[in-house]
Amino acid sequence: MTAQTLPLAVHVGRDDLPFVEIGGGNLLKVIRVDEGEGLWIVENVFQRGFAVQTHRHTGPVFGYTTSGAWKYREYDYVNREGSFLYEPAGSVHTLECIEDDTRAWFHMYGVNLNLNDDGSVDSITDGPGTLAAYYALCEAQGFGRPDVLVS
Repeated sequence: MTAQTLPLAVHVGRDDLPFVEIGGGNLLKVIRVDEGEGLWIVENVFQRGFAVQTHRHTGPVFGYTTSGAWKYREYDYVNREGSFLYEPAGSVHTLECIEDDTRAWFHMYGVNLNLNDDGSVDSITDGPGTLAAYYALCEAQGFGRPDVLVS
């Protein structure tokens, strides 16, 4: 393989994609969605008290925290700046932010099955749905349609 046939690296700068407001000062940036792989990568900024509905992952998740602190209600550990988290497929938890301006990056495969109190599935969150919501919020908030890495 020659250098001319190698795929090019793709760079996304810190300010190339906007954060959109998702309520209560909480922010979302969608960086990458590959529907064929079931891959979706997002970055969030959460405020204290923000919580994500209890959910089960159908694929593995990798998370990295760059500031602030958040935890799962079901566990004792706290994710703080520099924390890396691996979640195997099938893990169930409820994300809760415990410090303002908590910034975390999530690399997910599959879908989140959002659960009712009795464990039944209430709704599904996935990469394509998150991307569609992100695009709609970008346009509504005056950012236009950003150049998210999509395949």
